[in-house]
Amino acid sequence: MSMDWCPGIREVCSHWRDASMLQQTFDELERALAENNDACIDSAKAIVEVVCQIILQELDSPSNPVRPAEALPTFGAWMSATVRALKLGDIRHNGFQKLVSQHRKLTDALGELRNDSGTASHGREGFLQRLSVHHHRAAVLSADAIVTFLHQAYLEAELDLVRTREPYERFDHLHELIDANVKLQADVDEEGYLAVDIRLPSGDLLPLRVEASRLLYQLDRSAYVEALNAARGAPVPIVEQGGEE
Repeated sequence: MSMDWCPGIREVCSHWRDASMLQQTFDELERALAENNDACIDSAKAIVEVVCQIILQELDSPSNPVRPAEALPTFGAWMSATVRALKLGDIRHNGFQKLVSQHRKLTDALGELRNDSGTASHGREGFLQRLSVHHHRAAVLSADAIVTFLHQAYLEAELDLVRTREPYERFDHLHELIDANVKLQADVDEEGYLAVDIRLPSGDLLPLRVEASRLLYQLDRSAYVEALNAARGAPVPIVEQGGEE
């Protein structure tokens, strides 16, 4: 088997490429599949759990959290909380509700398969026979179906723009709206900070002051490193002491 069997998982891992734990689990899944190792079942299940936690970090309401309260939530608890955070239960459509129900059953089945046969998290009888590629395929396809279902629902959800960790590029349609209606006027103040006045369509101003380091760090890490290297080689500025002759 190869990663060709799980395009949805590949897409999710590409979307959240900065999520280090997701990427590590993805690497483990890829390695287990290449080696035809039963550990692919553990990795497939773990990817579903990690995706659930990422979605909950984005969508769970601080005032009305749905995140599982247990110290060690079950696989089904993560899935149920994610479905609630995505508000999939609010859609009044019998066919869609049956689809949600089937995905929950798929989650339970994947969890049972992992508990019975996964090798990465529990010790097994030393002479237990390995599972066939058909078992591996069933586990990975199930995980891929669940992850794809959750990810597509997430992409349609309304995010909290104040606290989201999604990249700037995710909101191009919002950026276009702002850029078409908001004007900028910039200068450098006496302390060397970039002073920007943001004029809203109403005429109100939003003032910002940005240090050179912060601007570079946020917008261009390569330029930040170049500036840092140049600053390390620059002479130390002489600070004049007031009142001394």
